[in-house]
Amino acid sequence: MKRKALTITLAAVMAMGTCAVTASAADGDKYTIGICQLVQHEALDAATQGFKDEIVKELGEDAVTFDEQNAQGDSNTCSTIINSFVSNNEDLILANATASLQAAAAGTSDIPILGTAVTEYGVALDLKDFDGTVGGNISGTSDLAPLDEQAAMLQELFPDAKKVGLLYCSAEANSQYQVDTVKAALEELGYTCEYYAFSDSNDLSSVTTTAANDSDVIYVPTDNTVASNTEIINNICLPAKVPVITGEEGICAGCGVATLSINYYDLGVTTGKMAVKILKDGEDISQMPIEYAPNFTKEYNKDICEELGVEVPDDYVAIGEASDDSTSEETSDDTDDTEAAE
Repeated sequence: MKRKALTITLAAVMAMGTCAVTASAADGDKYTIGICQLVQHEALDAATQGFKDEIVKELGEDAVTFDEQNAQGDSNTCSTIINSFVSNNEDLILANATASLQAAAAGTSDIPILGTAVTEYGVALDLKDFDGTVGGNISGTSDLAPLDEQAAMLQELFPDAKKVGLLYCSAEANSQYQVDTVKAALEELGYTCEYYAFSDSNDLSSVTTTAANDSDVIYVPTDNTVASNTEIINNICLPAKVPVITGEEGICAGCGVATLSINYYDLGVTTGKMAVKILKDGEDISQMPIEYAPNFTKEYNKDICEELGVEVPDDYVAIGEASDDSTSEETSDDTDDTEAAE
């Protein structure tokens, strides 16, 4: 999908202002929800499952039908999936990941759209002066963790490092936003940062090899292409003894040493609660601000840390052992400072 087409579509959406956009089931209290997930990987799968579980919990299993489709990492397929939802006049669309959200925004200005696992809505939808509420027929949840705290985590673990490689997919606008923000924070801490952008999985190996050769530490943001190809990064960085700090848990489990991450299942649950408000309570989606994860956890990959000899502070939790009740550190309203354009 071209940016021009997306911008025109969004202009039409925003022109609706605060005009009410609510869902109405075609058959009484029975609803059909289209789910477009960009690609299959642990984080996005968890967000979709949390969304479905919450809706079934609140509405009942017999009251909702999920039309769940996966684009297998292809943004053009996202558009095809969304068009099928529009043709079927679904009651609500869940757009899981940025490319799905962009396709949904271009595909309909009538059906309510909830995004999830979208890092930065202002960037994803090319919105100017974004204030936290998209308006029109779009809202949702963000998976953005405090980026300045991720930079601080890198400094905490690797205070003697000098050069940080920023490895990300240039085709993902939200990844660019994250590495730009982290770069600024790291440079304030005294690090020298270099971008290592790859266009798709085909050049990931060669770019990662260059980054590993030239960096003391690598930072990888929440990035869907990386999340689907962590083995490639690990097979290069681990033998080279170059640690990787990541933007989320799933990537860290595959190739990282540590992350400040959210619980994607819980993010999906939050998105499901928003859907129930729209479907059951008739809440106006145009008035619903983007919601953020309330808790973040410092996590580490035990096996990789042991192999690299990385000493982890006591307030980190091994991936797979995190407890939401006892180990998550709740953020304050100051989190808004890290999600400025979100």
